[in-house]
Amino acid sequence: MPELPEVETIVSQLAPLLEGATLARVQISDPRWSAPLPPDALAAALEGRRVERLGRRGKYIVWELDDGRRLVQHLRMTGVLLYDPTPDPTHVRVRMALAGGPNSALSAGSAAHTLVICDPRRFGTATLCDDGRALERFFAERLGPEPFDEAFSGAYLRAALRHSRRAIKAALLDQRLVAGVGNIYADEALFAAGVHPARRADRLSLAQCERLHAGVVAAIRAGIDARGASIDDFRHVDGVRGSFQDRFMVHRRAGEPCPRCATEIVKTVVAGRGTYCCPRCQPPPRRVRR
Repeated sequence: MPELPEVETIVSQLAPLLEGATLARVQISDPRWSAPLPPDALAAALEGRRVERLGRRGKYIVWELDDGRRLVQHLRMTGVLLYDPTPDPTHVRVRMALAGGPNSALSAGSAAHTLVICDPRRFGTATLCDDGRALERFFAERLGPEPFDEAFSGAYLRAALRHSRRAIKAALLDQRLVAGVGNIYADEALFAAGVHPARRADRLSLAQCERLHAGVVAAIRAGIDARGASIDDFRHVDGVRGSFQDRFMVHRRAGEPCPRCATEIVKTVVAGRGTYCCPRCQPPPRRVRR
């Protein structure tokens, strides 16, 4: 699933191409993508609208339109956006014809470029918010602070986790704790902090929470610098793969030596997700050892 660094990469690549462009034609072939709106209704609401700004919140892509509405898009597990793809890709769920745009003399009626949304597993979604306040309510119900926000800190983690009996890996995957962190970056952050993924969240000390905060920020920043990780489906808007998968410390490295202590990295399951850690650098809690 694309996480914050992957979505940030997509937004940074698409924003210069889409901001100022008009959605001349929108074809939605998958009703799951537009639900609860029917595909024709959402397409009609989007056609003729100019994209004022493309942004991100957590793992969501936010399209700000010239009529004040916001399209909130989530790629879920296998969604990708491709700009002027050649040849035409498979699993296309949405096709948008774009007109005008930055430094373009083309009118809204003259389509110049195409954006397609492909999604083999069809889990991706889009929600239309009427205005900025509706968007704030949408995110308030779903997301906590961003990893780079001042509100996100070691003290914040300690306070938020002090009554949680969940495994810390499960807590990190909860977008209401911190927005944008998924399976990859949770594993990398926990390794950086020296915290076992199965440790109960309420048993982390303030010092461990401080290290975990630093680990989350470092992992997310490294992922953005590498322009995301391409393990299965994630691609840039031009189809190029990200490179963070080549820099993983523990994720997907089961059986390989730990980059710190050379102990064999192990794979386990925490919160229903494949989880990677070093049993020496991240000592397991006693119930896990048993």
